[in-house]
Amino acid sequence: MDINALFTDEGLRAFTATVRDQHVRDAQQYGQIADIVRRRLEQTPIEGDRWMSKKLRAWKVSRQLKAMQKASGEAASKAEALYATYVNEVLELPQRRAAAEAKRLERKQGRQAALGAAVAKSLDKTVTALSIPTEQAPGAVPQARPAEFVTPDNPWNQWPMAAGGERPTSTINDYFAKGEGQ
Repeated sequence: MDINALFTDEGLRAFTATVRDQHVRDAQQYGQIADIVRRRLEQTPIEGDRWMSKKLRAWKVSRQLKAMQKASGEAASKAEALYATYVNEVLELPQRRAAAEAKRLERKQGRQAALGAAVAKSLDKTVTALSIPTEQAPGAVPQARPAEFVTPDNPWNQWPMAAGGERPTSTINDYFAKGEGQ
């Protein structure tokens, strides 16, 4: 037997089919022999037997052959399981991994597209909210505070006092220009 042939699909299939067939034949033979032995021992008395001694003795002996039959049937099943596991874990693994990678990439591209759309929507809202007022010249830097509060001579008087100052403000909205549509 060429051991390298076991690592191909055809080689392993042939090996497992041969082993399976041999175990199936063995299981059939063990079953037939168990029936023959049981029947023969049930009909053969031994001196000193009681009422059910023959049947009990026949059952004990044939039980071992039935266990051999069961083991051979399980071995045949295991041969098929060997081939199925080899195909699943070795032969089909590259295709499954490639499909999984393609699915991951597709999900990643979908997330990136959704994120791009959310960023575009957010930027659109920001541009709309911060649109240039009509009285301001294009390209000019907008003032965050009205010009009358800024005094370049004294930096401490740059901000009005909240309470008791010479120019108290009524609300915070006095510092910000009102947008259109509000």
